Amino acid sequence: MLQAPRGRARAALRRFAVAAHTMAGVSELESALQMEPAAFQALYSAEKPKLEDEHLVFFCQMGKRGLQATQLARSLGYTGARNYAGAYREWLEKES
Repeated sequence: MLQAPRGRARAALRRFAVAAHTMAGVSELESALQMEPAAFQALYSAEKPKLEDEHLVFFCQMGKRGLQATQLARSLGYTGARNYAGAYREWLEKES
């Protein structure tokens, strides 16, 4: 199980979380992860994750969509994709 990220990993997660927040959901993730980096940056105002990124963490409110997003990213070659199983709710609790 993943721990709440710290340091640079936490900052990277926040940047991607901002991009993910603008997506319609897991259905949009597939096309987003297949975009050219410049198009991703223009649309989401965030750097597109690289296939080799080790700390590509997906999460949602309860956990189901985060797992789906992780599985999708892995199927597209993002080998470092992970699901934060505790979901956003747990992360908020640990932030307090």
